[in-house]
Amino acid sequence: MKKVLFLCTGNSCRSQMAEAIVNAKMGEVWQAVSAGTKPAGYVHPKALDALSEIGIQHTGRSKLADEFKGVDFELVVTVCDSAAEECPIWLGKGKKVHHSFSDPAVTDDMDDFRKVRDEIERVIIELLKRHS
Repeated sequence: MKKVLFLCTGNSCRSQMAEAIVNAKMGEVWQAVSAGTKPAGYVHPKALDALSEIGIQHTGRSKLADEFKGVDFELVVTVCDSAAEECPIWLGKGKKVHHSFSDPAVTDDMDDFRKVRDEIERVIIELLKRHS
């Protein structure tokens, strides 16, 4: 089983959605986890609602990237520009890939959560298929 880490700043929204989508849709090939460089300490309720709308019940928690030091990942995917800038703190193995997604928590609008969820699903699944 291949492992992927989704790295964000707060680990409350985008990286959580990526983790949940991959585990639900590609769990037979990929095991996904997510973490933040500065975790918010919670998963945004609207991110959970957006996932629930597509049949994914996510029970993640906001985690510090340091929890995964020493874990060998096939890929480490940064999903925000801030995390990409801080990615050199990630000393683990694995190819590093960056794709910035807008932060729906900025507007706190449910439609923005849906748009980002759908973009994450499309982009990340294609990315992982290329690395399978």
